[in-house]
Amino acid sequence: MNLFVAKLNSGSTSEDLQKLFAHYGEVTKVRVILDKETGNSKRYGFVEMPIESQAKEALRELNESEFQESTIVVKESQPRESQTNVRGQSNFNQRRMNRPERSTTQRDFGRDHPAQRNFNRGNDNRGNYGNRSYENRN
Repeated sequence: MNLFVAKLNSGSTSEDLQKLFAHYGEVTKVRVILDKETGNSKRYGFVEMPIESQAKEALRELNESEFQESTIVVKESQPRESQTNVRGQSNFNQRRMNRPERSTTQRDFGRDHPAQRNFNRGNDNRGNYGNRSYENRN
């Protein structure tokens, strides 16, 4: 069973989590997530325990407990949703296509609409596109 551990102390390491969860049973994998740029802890990690009953006991006992001067949160880890389809392409367009259509009352001002007149520059339907000239008025 995979467990998600959050609100860790910024100084917590994978070894620290290994020792903490080892009190409840066998731990096969522990990983504290680090920021790629700074190398600092992102203050959360994952613990993998092969025996579900031991993992559930650890979850019950350690959730909202004090660990290294920080109150940690322990939850069952949810599997990450796949970000790519079978061909390795992004699902962005598929998600975009699954959105409901816009109603006909909503207007899209960015497309297929005539340009709005800009009276500050002189577009007054008489061909005066530069600065307005009052001499050319009819």
